[in-house]
Amino acid sequence: MKNRIVPSAFLFSFLLHAQLFAQLLLPDPEVNGDVSVEEALLVRRSTRAFIDSEPLSLNEVSQVLWSAQGITAYNWLRTAPSAGALYPMQIYLVAERVDSLSPGIYRYLPDSNSIEHIASGCFLDAIAKASLEQMWMRDAQAMVVIAADFDIVTDVYGSRGVRYVYMEAGHVSQNIYLQCVSLCLGTTAAGAFNDEAVTAILRLPDEEAPLYLMPIGR
Repeated sequence: MKNRIVPSAFLFSFLLHAQLFAQLLLPDPEVNGDVSVEEALLVRRSTRAFIDSEPLSLNEVSQVLWSAQGITAYNWLRTAPSAGALYPMQIYLVAERVDSLSPGIYRYLPDSNSIEHIASGCFLDAIAKASLEQMWMRDAQAMVVIAADFDIVTDVYGSRGVRYVYMEAGHVSQNIYLQCVSLCLGTTAAGAFNDEAVTAILRLPDEEAPLYLMPIGR
């Protein structure tokens, strides 16, 4: 009879700590801001110049990510409308100068308002070069990337679903714009980039495609 291998308490502890390292619970988002929707619409502009001395706070990052895909109702509805409530969007954070957060790539997890660690390092320079040399991007403190799994929608709506995905990306992008205004931050929705290069840099899974790059800074 073969000996059974029983995982030790040390192994269980290691796996638990590894999981905690991979995921970070974000601060709860604020739902009562000082800037009205009308004011945010009035002053919203694309920003390509950032002050790179002061990092973003984890609260600011949480607020921006929540604006993109945060849960807003008991039945898991989110901040941005989605055809059939299918939610094909995946939101990534490329952090370079964020308080209490190591530089790297993170995936936003809406269900728990947390982020999952994907890769460590500084990636804004590489993304800027892959974005037709838009080097202003590397001056941002962070970047939000909007990606999507088209199959989630086209499996239900057929080829028409492709249009729905692009429409939803626009909803998400505008949410991020308006949230940045309320936080006195700047951003620009950039769509000019090499898809294959950005996909490789971000370690996106095969089923996801990058749609928007949104550098964010002061």
